[in-house]
Amino acid sequence: MTLQRRLTVFALLTTLAVATLCVAALCGGSGCVMPAQAGDLVWQLRLPRALSAFAVGGSLALAGALMQLLLRNPLADPYVLGVSGGAATGAMAMSWWAPAALAAFGMQLGALAGALLATTLLFGLARRALMSMNPGLNPALSASPSGVRLILTGVMISAGFGALMTLFLSLAPDAQLRGMVFWLMGELDTGEFAGAAWVALAVVLVWSVWHANALNVLAHGETTAQLLGVPVRRLRIAALLMASLATASAVAVAGAIGFVGLVVPHALRLVLGNDQRVLLPASVLAGGGALTLADLLARSVVAPVQLPVGVITAIVGVPVFLALLTRSR
Repeated sequence: MTLQRRLTVFALLTTLAVATLCVAALCGGSGCVMPAQAGDLVWQLRLPRALSAFAVGGSLALAGALMQLLLRNPLADPYVLGVSGGAATGAMAMSWWAPAALAAFGMQLGALAGALLATTLLFGLARRALMSMNPGLNPALSASPSGVRLILTGVMISAGFGALMTLFLSLAPDAQLRGMVFWLMGELDTGEFAGAAWVALAVVLVWSVWHANALNVLAHGETTAQLLGVPVRRLRIAALLMASLATASAVAVAGAIGFVGLVVPHALRLVLGNDQRVLLPASVLAGGGALTLADLLARSVVAPVQLPVGVITAIVGVPVFLALLTRSR
């Protein structure tokens, strides 16, 4: 089967699978409902939740694909640079100190502010790594020195925010503690920011598709890209900003949900290869479908109790990623 035909078949099957999952997410849930209540339940609860799940999953997978390309590190994911830690810390702070007028949106606004703070810290502390060039014989097959510095800086930022989160959890009143813990494990009950998440996803996806050819050249190494006329520094900074925007919008809506941004791009590379023109849009479809399925399982496995969706992604993501490691070379 030729590459073009394989891609066409994959796109059709993925679209059909995502459509089926969306219908299942609207019909399935944590319990039976009366026919008179079905309309309100679908339109007011399940549809916003399904839309949020797809937008968050697509954003995380797209951010993961961009991070792995930018850092040339197979362990890179949307949370590796501390953006999610900053978002979670900001959400916890706002849940405490937000005025009454912002009580309904305090955690989401705090998450966006914390993600912005983490990104600003990253740019300030790792500016030299972002602006440096890394010549090498075969840079596409190994992590660059600047990529390693970026990861180390992000790990330290994440550790600092993690300490602040632990402090907030230890001081939180019992009435707020359970809600904070569930939000940190992934929570899709809040659908007010689903529209903003879709806007952010659309912006990042359009940028990624528009620059897919340049990203393909960058994947072969920064020196090669520079010789071919690609503005490497500007492209790297823009890719980092786009990945941070996608991560921040996802965390603001659903909290910290792991493994989607790590596993989905790896699985797609085994099937589709590393052509960014195909991989990046496919990541949105597959990531959105994966999180929609995880949310459906979280609402159905131990119904009427709803599990945090992050628990499902972790339980499924660990064996799937180990299986991908055994199959990849």
